[in-house]
Amino acid sequence: MACFLQQWQCNRILLRPSSLTYHSSSRRRVGNAIVALGDPFVLELAEKLEESASLNNIKNKSLHRLRETCTEEVFRRQWPSAKDESFRFTDIKFLKQSKIQVSEPLNSPLDLQGLENGRPGAYTIMLIDGLLSTSHSHTAGLPHGVFVGSLSSLPDDYALPPLEVVDGGDLFSSLNGIGSPDLAVVVVPEGCKLERPLHVVYYSQQGGEDLQSLSVSNPRLVVVLGKGAEMEIVEEFRGAANKSYWTNSVIHVSLEEKAKLCHSFVQLQNPCAVHMKWTFVQQGTLSSYKLVETSSGGRLSRHNLQIQQLGPDTVTEVSTFHLAGENQTQDLHSKIILNHPRGYSRQLHKCIVTHPSAHAVFDGNVKVNRDAQLTDAGQLSRSLLLAPRATVNVKPNLQIVADDVKCSHGAAISDLEEDQLFYFQARGVDVQTARNALVFSFGAEVMERFPDKYLRKKVENDVKGLLAATGAIR
Repeated sequence: MACFLQQWQCNRILLRPSSLTYHSSSRRRVGNAIVALGDPFVLELAEKLEESASLNNIKNKSLHRLRETCTEEVFRRQWPSAKDESFRFTDIKFLKQSKIQVSEPLNSPLDLQGLENGRPGAYTIMLIDGLLSTSHSHTAGLPHGVFVGSLSSLPDDYALPPLEVVDGGDLFSSLNGIGSPDLAVVVVPEGCKLERPLHVVYYSQQGGEDLQSLSVSNPRLVVVLGKGAEMEIVEEFRGAANKSYWTNSVIHVSLEEKAKLCHSFVQLQNPCAVHMKWTFVQQGTLSSYKLVETSSGGRLSRHNLQIQQLGPDTVTEVSTFHLAGENQTQDLHSKIILNHPRGYSRQLHKCIVTHPSAHAVFDGNVKVNRDAQLTDAGQLSRSLLLAPRATVNVKPNLQIVADDVKCSHGAAISDLEEDQLFYFQARGVDVQTARNALVFSFGAEVMERFPDKYLRKKVENDVKGLLAATGAIR
């Protein structure tokens, strides 16, 4: 088994020659490392991921450093519990009680459920169980200098930023770094503007019969836009129906000076799935990053979003809509860090909870550091509860160190307001029709921000179907 752990001073790790045999009920071997302390479940999972990833035998320095750093991070971390502030309201004990296997490449026919045609007019790549599938990808006609493919096929003259993230990640981003068999890479060179969007489809093919048995995949995407480059990217997560699987994904976005990225994210995985995602964004001077997200699938869906403004006059806009139904948890943890003057950020988070067993979580942090003078930052969270005992935990927070800024934030949790229904009734609209219009329009405020009409209509139809299935609209 390959080992990515370098010798470092820590009383939790004892390094032994790989030829030695060592037995102890309280210790575990991972590569040349014998781990004296740590969470046995985490260590066993990390070992499985390392073994699976090593089968691809990819020789790449960036990937090697990523796995090396993530291995060290995993040994420092425990499985999260309610005692950890970031998981205070998000219960993941059931994952620890599950039998987790690592998804392996399959040669069996793939039922794409209509995804084979992709998005009309778009370049398309597909990652199946974490691996990029060239046979299901369509990238013909890319402009000169643009690269879309796997890290293992990336030419040497393309430079990537460091892939390892120590500050800001968590156990799951580190597990992804260990278990990613290869990385999908998108590089747009300086001054290039893609006229067509790139549609990235993540499809989970393997899985168990219930949440007691899960197949885990670890897709990782790296997006680099050079100076003045522009593009639109769509991430769509789906999977086989009636399969239980865990998608543990990471995307790194690096925007150089004056680069512009429109990022759409759609999560429509099945009700037996677990979806965890980290999005890391670094923005250079005068760059623009706009994210529009809808998440309505999965037994558990958690999106960790971290955005750093690394230069002045930077624009960040985040719009998210979550829909939580029966036995679902929808969780967004976001952190926007403004470090330079004249930064601009706007965040809108909306959530609908439709069932007594449904649960939504929002923890949004906007940090305006001392040098970020003349910053304009706003954050708003609104949640709609449509069932008794439905639960929402909201924690918007704004940290301001600079003294010359314009910042605001707010949060509201409610059912439909009676005066809104009365307004419709006074104009001859019956209660049910009014309720339907108000519920759907609540989420439509975010969905209408998708830049592409085709994607917008597709997501709206999916959301309408889910709302109708739960009885939220009729």
